[in-house]
Amino acid sequence: MAVKDPTAVERANLLNMAKLSIKGLIESALSFGRTLDSDYPPLQQFFVVMEHCLKHGLKVRKSFLSYNKTIWGPLELVEKLYPEAEEIAASVRDLPGLKTPLGRARAWLRLALMQKKMADYLRCLIIQKDLLSEFYEYHALMMEEEGAVIVGLLVGLNVIDANLCVKGEDLDSQVGVIDFSMYLKNEDDIGSKERNVQIAAILDQKNYVEELNRQLNSTVSSLHARVDSLEKSNTKLIEELAIAKNNIIKLQEENHQLRSENTLILMKTQHHLEVTKVDVEAELQTYKHSRQGLDEMYNEARRQLREESQLRQDIENELMVQVSMKHEIELAMKLLEKDIHEKQDTLIGLRQQLDEVKAINIEMYQKLQVSDDAMKEKNEIIGRLEDKTNQITATMKQLEQRLQHSEKSQREAENEEKKFKQEYMNKSENLQKEVSQKEKQLVQLETDLKIEKEWRQAIEDDLQKEKETLCHLRVETQQIICLKKDVCSHSFPSVPVRSINQEEDRDMTHNTKED
Repeated sequence: MAVKDPTAVERANLLNMAKLSIKGLIESALSFGRTLDSDYPPLQQFFVVMEHCLKHGLKVRKSFLSYNKTIWGPLELVEKLYPEAEEIAASVRDLPGLKTPLGRARAWLRLALMQKKMADYLRCLIIQKDLLSEFYEYHALMMEEEGAVIVGLLVGLNVIDANLCVKGEDLDSQVGVIDFSMYLKNEDDIGSKERNVQIAAILDQKNYVEELNRQLNSTVSSLHARVDSLEKSNTKLIEELAIAKNNIIKLQEENHQLRSENTLILMKTQHHLEVTKVDVEAELQTYKHSRQGLDEMYNEARRQLREESQLRQDIENELMVQVSMKHEIELAMKLLEKDIHEKQDTLIGLRQQLDEVKAINIEMYQKLQVSDDAMKEKNEIIGRLEDKTNQITATMKQLEQRLQHSEKSQREAENEEKKFKQEYMNKSENLQKEVSQKEKQLVQLETDLKIEKEWRQAIEDDLQKEKETLCHLRVETQQIICLKKDVCSHSFPSVPVRSINQEEDRDMTHNTKED
């Protein structure tokens, strides 16, 4: 025969005793039909059996004076694993009559039974084998499968209602002895099988009802948590809604202010445009009245055109920001076109004058022998030309002053435009459509400028040809002057020679001015 392990036999015996005590307690409690108190014998035997089960395989812990072997250590560990057990542990520590750890452990077992959570507490303790190894040997009941079986049997005790008075009871000095006479079978037990079946059915129903109660409690707690979270989220949403309403009111006020500012800016720009239009019209009228002259006036006009083209390029670069100045640019371009047409008219007049000069030179050459009267007429013509040149210089000075004044006004307008740039940048979204239209107009203006440049090139070619003809005429006039000198030297004395010299000097000054 193989020798059995004594620790295994002990575990089996304790398991059987636990089964008998739990079964007897449940049957007697149901037959008793009332809540159990601490004097009930089966209940006392159940606590004794549980003490023996918890003491099996317990390690001996060294204390300051002696060796200590108690079950309060592992039971005290439950409050760290199961937060609901903190209340039991605190109440056990606060009991005044308990002095030993064993008495605290007995009080803990009684309170756990009254709460109907003894099985839950011990199940949490059994799962943590690494923590139990500090208190129990490897072959202890709580470390093996028998401990899990006992925990499963303890679930059946939830059908029992116990009302135990722990405060006045002496738990430190009780002697834990198992009374086996309570578990021996009698003849009366054989005849009470039907009653046991009914008790078992009632126990099952009670267990089912209590399990449903636990589930309902858990669902109620979860619903309470949801209600709290929903209330918090509702309050947050209400606060956010109030903040959003305040933001909407502020944005509406800002929108109203921006609209009022936009209207003021539009009024200012319209007034500025009207003022500039009046100035431009006045300048145009003065410019039309003073539009007379020869090649110097045309060169000055060319210089003005170059400056205006540079200004126009600068304005084209700033068109995205200075939307209000585009109307003025269009008016300036129209005025330039009118100026160019007027310049064409002046060129035609200059050509006619050149033709007249040619005719005069031919007549002088033909009538050189009878040239006294012709010389007088020519002197008068030269005086007229000098008056014209003086008038042209005066008008050119006036034009320069007006141009300087216009440049100053333009600089001031540019400074004002730079000040309004930032405001226009914020409010240019509503004017983007107009900008696109103006860009189309700009494309048309660029094409017109290309045409004007080609036309200017043609005019410059014509002017070059006219200069060549002027040079040719100068050569002819010099020849005529030489012939006049020869004629005067043969026919007239010293006075005509002086007039001829004066005429030559005037021609030279006139030629230098033209150059």
